Amino acid sequence: MGAESERPRLLELAQRYKLTMDQTETLQELLSALHRDAHAPTSVRCPSQAVDIHLADSLVALELEVMAEARAIADLGSGAGFPGLALAVALQRAEVRLIESNMRKCAYLERVIAEAGVRNARVVCARAEDWRDGAGSNDVVLARALAAQAVVVEYAAPLLRLGGTLADWRGKRSGGEEEQAARAAEQLGMRRVEIRRTEPFAGAQDRHLHLYMKVRPTPSRFPRRAGVASRRPLEGPGRARSGER
Repeated sequence: MGAESERPRLLELAQRYKLTMDQTETLQELLSALHRDAHAPTSVRCPSQAVDIHLADSLVALELEVMAEARAIADLGSGAGFPGLALAVALQRAEVRLIESNMRKCAYLERVIAEAGVRNARVVCARAEDWRDGAGSNDVVLARALAAQAVVVEYAAPLLRLGGTLADWRGKRSGGEEEQAARAAEQLGMRRVEIRRTEPFAGAQDRHLHLYMKVRPTPSRFPRRAGVASRRPLEGPGRARSGER
């Protein structure tokens, strides 16, 4: 592909989401930084692909009303920085925290933030369960390709304020996984409010945003110790299995 072959598509996204030229240039720099860095933690680094696979897929969350109002956003398991960095560029009045436990990925995120000049994004190099400063303080928590949905709901619940929303990126729907997540949500003070089918780019199939709202305080036994949620996901109404703390 020729140089900046992604540019027309990037301009389409800017028009779709009413982004300024400065914001568009910053998104371009995110793509360029991704392409330049051989250590970027993703297999999709070519800008002509990443503009859809990463940027468009991230920016589709701007179609949610809760995003326009959000001032404190946490991106769990941020990895290469999507969706968090892309949304930080688009939502300049929001403070976006990129939560990532892998130190090499944290270092990558720090480099990209500096190179692209994303002033409202900050890296938190910690597991979600250990980020105590974020407890109860976030309007929106984001998760994209992170873990089983019941696990993601458990990670997010303690970090959200009452009325806050988890936006969980998912592919093809799974009735069993959704049912387990709904049962977990009940224990965590969360409630699923919507499953929205999205089409971030032409040909995208089986993409959905699952939205959960925090409707009650999360019980004090959460978060469980780091790693417990992924090893022993919540299964039913009542309490977690014994020995999980």
